[in-house]
Amino acid sequence: MVTTRSASRKASASAAIAFPASGGFPASGAVPASGTRSKSRKSSTSAASTSAASASSALGTSPAWGTSPPVTAASPPPTTGKHRIDDAPDEDTHWKKRKPTPRGAKKNQPQTIEESMRNRFAAGGFYRSSDVMDTFRATAESSKVQERAADETADKKSVEGESAVEANGREGSTPSSILEKGIIYFFIRGRVNINEPSSVNEVARSYIILRPIEKNAKLGAGTIGDAGNSRLCAIPKKVLPTSGRERWIAFVEKAGVSFKDLKEEFLKSSDYETKTAGARHTPAATPVAEGIYAITSTGRESHLAYILTIPEKLGEVQHEMGLREKGSFVISTKNPQYPGPANARLPKGADYPEELQKEFRSLRWVPTQPKHLDYVNTQFLLIGESSGIEKAAEPQKKGKGKGKVEPLEEMEELEEEEEKRMKSLGKDDSDRIFADLQAHMKDHPKLQTTF
Repeated sequence: MVTTRSASRKASASAAIAFPASGGFPASGAVPASGTRSKSRKSSTSAASTSAASASSALGTSPAWGTSPPVTAASPPPTTGKHRIDDAPDEDTHWKKRKPTPRGAKKNQPQTIEESMRNRFAAGGFYRSSDVMDTFRATAESSKVQERAADETADKKSVEGESAVEANGREGSTPSSILEKGIIYFFIRGRVNINEPSSVNEVARSYIILRPIEKNAKLGAGTIGDAGNSRLCAIPKKVLPTSGRERWIAFVEKAGVSFKDLKEEFLKSSDYETKTAGARHTPAATPVAEGIYAITSTGRESHLAYILTIPEKLGEVQHEMGLREKGSFVISTKNPQYPGPANARLPKGADYPEELQKEFRSLRWVPTQPKHLDYVNTQFLLIGESSGIEKAAEPQKKGKGKGKVEPLEEMEELEEEEEKRMKSLGKDDSDRIFADLQAHMKDHPKLQTTF
C-alpha cells in the first residue's frame, strides 16, 4: 500500500511538470521527487516546450502580455511587429516608467505643454488628467517667472541708462526757443465699471504722459528707456481745446515717476468695495495716441506742441478728443498763492521752492517753464490754437545762431526718428506703446480709435 501511494505521488508530480498550468510555467507548489529532480527537470523542459509550441501553433497567436513563453537558447525571442514581447511595459509599473534624461540635456529648463507631452509619450507613458493639470500649472508658473525676470531686466537696463536716446546726437543744433522736447502719450480712462467707452460721455478723464529727453538728443533704435523723469498730467475736461475760445485747466498728478510706477499706479485697473454701491471697478487706462512734443517759447508766451506718430491714421476717438496730426496749445502756469476757479480747485497747490516761487512775483499766470511741471499739483492752462504748430514753431531772432536749425525743422526731424523707432518695437501700435512704457500688452487695453 505504501509503495503504491509513493508511486502515485511521483506520477502526479511528473504530470504537473509535463503539463504546466498556464503560459508554460509549472503549477505553484509542484516539486519533483528528490530522487528524480535532475531527470524530471530535463523531461519537464522538453515536454513544456513541445506543449507550448503545439498550443501556439493551434491558436495562431502569441501569448498575452504578462506571461512569458518559454524560450530556448537556440531560438530568438518571439516578437510582435517590430517590438519584442519581452520589451512590453509591465502594467503594474506602467505609470512609474520614465525615459532617462539624455546625457548633456539641460536641466531645470521650462518646457512647453507640447514638449512635455512628446517626452512623456517617448518614454512609453500616457497622460492622466492630473498630469495635464500639473503641466498647465507648471507652465503658468514658468510664464510668471519669465515675465518677472523680463521686468527685472528692463528695470536694470533703465537704471543703467540703456535707451534709444542719444544724448548729444544733435551736437548743439537745437534752437534755444525749444525749452524741452520728448515723447508724449495720450490716454483715456472710462467711467466706473465701463471698460470700453462708447462716447466721450463715458470717459472719466483724459491724461497726458510727458517723457522728456535731453535737449540736444536724437532718437535711435529701441525703447525710450526709463529715466524716472516722466510726468502724468490729468485733464478733467476730458477733451483737448482746439481754438482760442477753448481753455481748460489741467494739473500734474505725478511728477518724476518711473515707468514701473506708472504701470502699477496708473495703467492698470482696480477694484474696490463701497458701503452703498458694493463692488466697483475702475477700468485700465486706454492709449489713444503717441508722438513727440516740444515746449517752446515765443517770448511772451509758451507753447506745448506735438506731432503724432501713432496712430498712422486718426480715428473717431482722436477727433472727438481734439487731437490732430500736428497740434499745439498756449500753456501757462498758475501761481499757487492764488486760488483757482471754483470748478477746478485742488485741495493743495504745488509746493514750489522759495526761489521758484519768487519768479511768479505777484502774477496769477506766467508762461510755463518745464521746471514747473516737475512738481505735483502744478496747475496749468491749455489754450487751443487752430493754426496747428505754426505759432509754436515760429523761429525767434534770439534763438538763431550758427549751426542752429528752425524749431519746426527740429520737431519734424525728431518726429521722423520717432516714427522709425516705434515701428521696430512691435507688430502693431498697441504693442509699440506698451513696449515703450515697459508694460505687457496682454495686461492692458488696445489702442482705441473708434467709440
